[in-house]
Amino acid sequence: TLKNSTKMDDTVTERPKGGFSFENVLRNARFESMGMKAPKATSTGTTICGIVYKDGVILGADTRATMGPIISDKNCAKIHYIAPNIYCCGAGTAADTENSTNLISSQLELHRLRTERKSRVGTACRMLKQMLYRYQGQISAALVLGGVDSTGPSLYSVYPHGSVDKLPYVTMGSGSLAAMGVFEDGFKPDMTKEEGCKLVRDAIAAGIFNDLGSGSNIDLCVITADGVDYMRPFELANKKGERSNIYSYKPGTTAVLHTEVEVIAADVEPIDGGAAAAAPMDE
Repeated sequence: TLKNSTKMDDTVTERPKGGFSFENVLRNARFESMGMKAPKATSTGTTICGIVYKDGVILGADTRATMGPIISDKNCAKIHYIAPNIYCCGAGTAADTENSTNLISSQLELHRLRTERKSRVGTACRMLKQMLYRYQGQISAALVLGGVDSTGPSLYSVYPHGSVDKLPYVTMGSGSLAAMGVFEDGFKPDMTKEEGCKLVRDAIAAGIFNDLGSGSNIDLCVITADGVDYMRPFELANKKGERSNIYSYKPGTTAVLHTEVEVIAADVEPIDGGAAAAAPMDE
């Protein structure tokens, strides 16, 4: 009995642990088996990509967030801050990408304060992939991580289950195939900033115009050893067209063929005190 009571006390007084909690997974599965439909998560749909160019890294993303067949946000920021020299594009569930990058960003901030050194891209990549692997893909965050540190420019693609690729150009998201076609056709080593920005812009535009889950604007983030140039928006890919004519019509333009007015009779009965309240007051 003493052993059991000590165990209960530990569970009561135990401090809550950080990170994600999946305690309600079985409860939600039981609700679904009873016929209850769970609310859908907001998905970014998304085309995100990045390249390594002559002086650093260029990241790109569209700005459409979807909720099933509905466009829930036309100007969603998908390029997230990780460190002053590291940024990360996110595809998948919007809440998972934002909170995952915020969590790693805060841990890197503490690491910089403790070591008094600039964060490395490899450190951020390792922290992200270990956290995602721990949850076995239940965190729907597909990431493109890029930055410049003491080892030079680095670019990684991090998958929701924790696997990682380090490549000179990467794409992720539902529009990644269209973007990868542009990269494979136009990428070359040691590109200038102008060439790199145009290539990333073309890749994101290919995703926007060939994938229903991607759309709206094009955001770019150029990271070099001297700093970060976050261009939001870099280009408005889908501009709203102007009306070419006036579509207001005068009353009577459409003929009224038949008119019928029905009078509804209603009996009004005053409630208690209603007659006295309605009577005029003597001055």
